[in-house]
Amino acid sequence: MKYYIIAGEASGDLHGSNLIHELKLLDSAAQIRCWGGDKMQDAGAILVKHYSELAFMGFIEVLKNLRTIFKNLANCKADITQYQPDVLVLIDYPGFNLRIASWAKQKGLRVIYYISPQVWAWKESRVNGIKKNVDKMLVILPFEKDFYKKWDFEVEYVGHPLVKVVDDFIVSHSHLETAISSDEISFSEPQVKRSIIAILPGSRKQEILTKLPIMLSVAKHFPEFHFVVAKAPGIEDDFYESMLSPFQNVSSVINQTYELLRVAQAALVTSGTATLETALFGVPEVVCYKGSAISFQIAKWLITIKYICLVNLIMKREVVKELIQEQLTENNLSNELKKILYDVDKQLQMKEDYVALKNLLSQGGNASANAASSIYVFLQS
Repeated sequence: MKYYIIAGEASGDLHGSNLIHELKLLDSAAQIRCWGGDKMQDAGAILVKHYSELAFMGFIEVLKNLRTIFKNLANCKADITQYQPDVLVLIDYPGFNLRIASWAKQKGLRVIYYISPQVWAWKESRVNGIKKNVDKMLVILPFEKDFYKKWDFEVEYVGHPLVKVVDDFIVSHSHLETAISSDEISFSEPQVKRSIIAILPGSRKQEILTKLPIMLSVAKHFPEFHFVVAKAPGIEDDFYESMLSPFQNVSSVINQTYELLRVAQAALVTSGTATLETALFGVPEVVCYKGSAISFQIAKWLITIKYICLVNLIMKREVVKELIQEQLTENNLSNELKKILYDVDKQLQMKEDYVALKNLLSQGGNASANAASSIYVFLQS
């Protein structure tokens, strides 16, 4: 079978790579072409466009880059037309993928959506377009099945792919010492001896520029800790240099986020998939979000959910603190970091909540294998 898979972000690249691996186990003759990243390419797909060229965050940023976005859409359609896949698999990335789904359906292509757009957060009416243009929806959050049922659209819950990803990583690294070493992450020897606080500032340049300086500013309040920034793959080193260089107790890693989370005592995390990954590693965290003032006001008007962090959304209550927009200040972030570092009761409660979260997400089993099986069976019908 010929598969065409589109992912537009780092998290989509991760989940897409695991899906590709499982598809190849089921379909030894699978031919896969994709828009994604290094992980999907390493899993055996032919990479057409890297997600680092696709990611635009916020309403204003999208408007500024409309010409590029429309050019990417046109190029994608042309490539799909030339390739003539048996199925189009779309992974999250709704601004782009929902447009591709609408076009593909008109062209008579079979469309499967893996990892639902967050239509439950804003603009629920988009479900009507999804029902019309998507042949099969595979969801990874427990509450999404009931949400779609309200709209008379039957979807399949496959479990959350991160559970197995994180579990596999922990098992494969269990033989290593719990203390961080220079073999795992490239710190100089004096830095190795200090406790680690992870900073996960996101994968898009716009969000990193907005949030990372504030996240870094707390380092001077905690000289006894070493802060380590997880750099986004695909972004050049000198982009970070001016932000990191003023701090003596700050360094960085790239392509070692899980190694970092495995040894971190706490984490400052940009909202998104990383908040869930941090929780699955059992690391106490503070969630950070800040966008342009205009983008934030538009989002505030459109979004109907109480929380922005996946951990809190899934648990339906505040498990981790969210510092959003004007709340994200050096002083507030320092205070919240102090709580998760030194308040034992808060740490214990967060750990208990993390266990409950993992149990919820584990109910579906191996999500990547389930999704691949569902896609393969669908293509036989």
